[in-house]
Amino acid sequence: MDVRALVFDVFGTVVDWHTGVTREALRLLGPDVDGPGLATAWRGQYYPAMNRVRRGELPWTSLDALHRAALDELLPGFGAGAADDATRAELVLAWHRLDPWPDSVAGLTRLREHRPIATLSNGNVSLLVDMARHGGLPWDAVLSAELFGHYKPDAEVYDGAARLLGLDPAQVLMVAAHVDDLAAARSRGLRTAYVHRPQEAGPAGPPPPATDPAADLNVGSLTELADLLAAGR
Repeated sequence: MDVRALVFDVFGTVVDWHTGVTREALRLLGPDVDGPGLATAWRGQYYPAMNRVRRGELPWTSLDALHRAALDELLPGFGAGAADDATRAELVLAWHRLDPWPDSVAGLTRLREHRPIATLSNGNVSLLVDMARHGGLPWDAVLSAELFGHYKPDAEVYDGAARLLGLDPAQVLMVAAHVDDLAAARSRGLRTAYVHRPQEAGPAGPPPPATDPAADLNVGSLTELADLLAAGR
């Protein structure tokens, strides 16, 4: 493949959202709250909230603001409706402090030795910058849906990434743990690599597909992806 740059989905692909949000929910709301359940339910509001923006039902709204609105709806059902504004604001920042998967920093560091690497995430820029600083993620650039005024899987996000990198879409490799994200990227001409993250949704969560048959590459880690690209795959 003539890959000149790599762009990455972040939540679930590079960082472990379920563990991080669960940890912060328990810290801020107390041990009686179902932290794993809240993390799962909160993530479950991710696509419906963004789709309201994509359909024009809401004006452009950052992911931080969508996360806060979803949290406010969910907390009463988890017995935490009395949480004050400061606690809620701090809990939203849990998404800024997610830890990388064990292979992520080493894999990204190796990958960027030969090609630029960038995020291509629905997270807002400040969220992605905070996350990179928290986890030591060595991005060359932070590309966000916020820059394009569209959320993935809108075409403008993938088209915009290739344009800002100064490359043809076929020279950009989209890396993600989500087959729908990769399918949308392929529809815009990007090459794709699927990363299998069996623990993305937590130990009790539904298992993701083992592979994406339509992807150019299928790997179990970012270090494995670095191995394949170094070998000329």
